[in-house]
Amino acid sequence: MNGEDSIKLFQYENSEYLYFLILIPVMFGIFFIVQYLKRKALEKFGDLNLLERLMPEASRFRNWMKFSILAFILGCLIIAVARPQYGARTEETERESAEIIIALDVSNSMLAEDIKPNRLERAKQAIVRLLQKTKDDKIGLIIFGGEAYTQIPLTSDYSGAELYLEAVSTESVPVQGTNLKVAIEHGKNSFNPETETGKVLILITDGEDHEAEAVEAAQDANKQGISVSTIGMGLPHAVTIRDSKTGGYKKDKAGNNVLTKLNESLLKEIAVAGNGIYESGNNIEAGLSKIADKLSETTKSKVKMEVAAYDDYYIYFVWLALIFAVIEFFILERKNRWLSKFKIFES
Repeated sequence: MNGEDSIKLFQYENSEYLYFLILIPVMFGIFFIVQYLKRKALEKFGDLNLLERLMPEASRFRNWMKFSILAFILGCLIIAVARPQYGARTEETERESAEIIIALDVSNSMLAEDIKPNRLERAKQAIVRLLQKTKDDKIGLIIFGGEAYTQIPLTSDYSGAELYLEAVSTESVPVQGTNLKVAIEHGKNSFNPETETGKVLILITDGEDHEAEAVEAAQDANKQGISVSTIGMGLPHAVTIRDSKTGGYKKDKAGNNVLTKLNESLLKEIAVAGNGIYESGNNIEAGLSKIADKLSETTKSKVKMEVAAYDDYYIYFVWLALIFAVIEFFILERKNRWLSKFKIFES
């Protein structure tokens, strides 16, 4: 991914409805079981070949055909509700936009399970929620441990950002530790220096930094017009850290469990120095919501950007459903004697 906005040519406006397509194979399974049970019930009355000669107009094929058409109609309606769209062109538009950089701590202490399923996974889930609530703003993601790295440059492609976020783990950085100063400085340099729009840096971390320069780094960032907010992941009492490789708990050289706890006081100091807010990660969704509310107060500048102009294609699936509904209505469950002369649907 580069810094330019990428535009999807095809998308579903309401893609969550596509999950209902799983109903179709389930319906076929139930229909098959019902037909099997009906056949077994008929066998109790006598020889099937004889029964078929006694009911010459009965058609198993037509039952299957009518059911298949109904399943096809259901599939078309589900796709129509999901609203398939195609962006065959782009349009230039002017929108009010701010810049948000999220700095995510991926040190080993983020594997602690005092917040379920663990600190890191909970933080990633919350970032996805923030992406879903944010509109028009450009968002970037940096990850840090002992060093900081750009994972996603500033972009408006939120769906692409989610894909990159999924791959983030404690193994994404070669140097472990929690260096908040490095994270703040890297985040500060990740903003576009040529824009005068509001700039917000959000640190999501447990704050276990043994350096003393993070507060000063937040002050320097704020002097450059960057607001620094923090979200503390974890509980204030010591807990063990899960070892992702062994499945057990991390040990020190003496064989004792490595412990970690939230350094809430440091994160509050950073937020004050950076003219931001501090929120606890115990309820990280609420914390990010408050930060999102603060973003609405941030000075935003009008920027020109290219966006995809999508055309809706759901109507074609509605028409397909209607056409096949009419076809299904005129297909009788019994054989048609007139059509049988032309060898059509004789089964």
